[in-house]
Formats: sequence, C-alpha cells, structure tokens
Amino acid sequence: MFRPLVAFFAVATLAACQKPGSRTLDVTGVWVRLAAVPDRPGAAYFKLVGGETPDRLIAVESPKVATIELHAGGMEGGMMTMKPMSGADVPAKGQTVFAPGGNHAMLFGVDPSIQRGGALPLTFRFQSGKALKANAAVYAAGDMAPE
Repeated sequence: MFRPLVAFFAVATLAACQKPGSRTLDVTGVWVRLAAVPDRPGAAYFKLVGGETPDRLIAVESPKVATIELHAGGMEGGMMTMKPMSGADVPAKGQTVFAPGGNHAMLFGVDPSIQRGGALPLTFRFQSGKALKANAAVYAAGDMAPE
C-alpha cells in the first residue's frame, strides 16, 4: 500500500511543477522508407515539435546506419531538388516537418537486418544538447506513407 501511495505523490509533484500548457521539445511520427535498390540510401521522415524555447536539430544518428545526412528537398523548374542541410530550426511552440517531397534525412549504409515492418532506432541531437530517441517504423520503397 505504501509504494503505490509514494508513486502517486511523486507523479503528482512532477505534474504540479510543470506549468499548465507548457511544452517540451519532441519528435513524433518517425518513419523510414527503405531504398528500392539494395545498397542505395533510404530516407527518414518525422515532425519536430518545439518546446518553450527555439532549438535546432543538428544531427540524426543510428547504430544501424553508417551515415545520416539532413537534406532540403523541393521543386525547382519542375525538377525535384535535394541539397544538404547543416541543421533545421525548430521554433518555440512551432513545428518543423520532414516529409516526402520535402526535407528528409538520407540514410546511407542501412544495416541489412532492418526490414519492412521492423523498427530503426534513431537519436535526434539538438544544439541545446538535448537528445531524443525514437524507434522509426520501417516501410518498403513501394509502401504507402503512413498518415
């Protein structure tokens, strides 16, 4: 009886310390599309949700991927473009989206053990020193993007 009561008060105390409506930096909707051709890069997509202060994504890492680069994607003159990015700003209480046809993280050297239907561990590193971990859902090249 004592332990549940202590746990309840610990959670209640932590909840009381956080301001109502306050937000913390977060990453959501993380997923990966594998390459159609073996040994070609895959791509990761996600949404960064800003906390109370602005921050900047500076790297994405995984023990199952040799190299991960941030890329800005878009259209120029009817052609898809892709340019390396040094990072991505995350506005306070705002969002930064990495989605098909736009910004994305290119995954070079994905471990062959990573397969459709599995998960890929990713760590998102920020200029503030924060690091957020997520398990990205893995999709094959021809699969529909998740909603």
